[in-house]
Amino acid sequence: MRPLWLVSGLTALALGLIGLFLPLLPTVPFLLLSAFCFARSSRRLHTWLVHHETLGPPIRDWQERGAVSRRAKVFATASVLAALALSWQLGFGVPVLVVQAAALSGVMAFLWSRPDA
Repeated sequence: MRPLWLVSGLTALALGLIGLFLPLLPTVPFLLLSAFCFARSSRRLHTWLVHHETLGPPIRDWQERGAVSRRAKVFATASVLAALALSWQLGFGVPVLVVQAAALSGVMAFLWSRPDA
């Protein structure tokens, strides 16, 4: 199982790093997934990731307090609104927009319920 966890962690890390540069691809959830996978496959990689100068702080905030930075919350909210606007502009039907809005509202409610980092 360790090789599967390792490959999953590396894949999540790669997606998280890509998310640093692509606005609609979330970074922190992939970093959290990567830390989770590395904890099951490689103590060395897990320690490196959690203590990384740039990538580590949001992971530690989540692990220690379940906290998300205010900046990340605002950015996520803007991304959700942009995704909804894009779906509307692309002409998705009302049922699709309602389901999308309901799902994203649930995500936003959870995110904003977390303490600020």
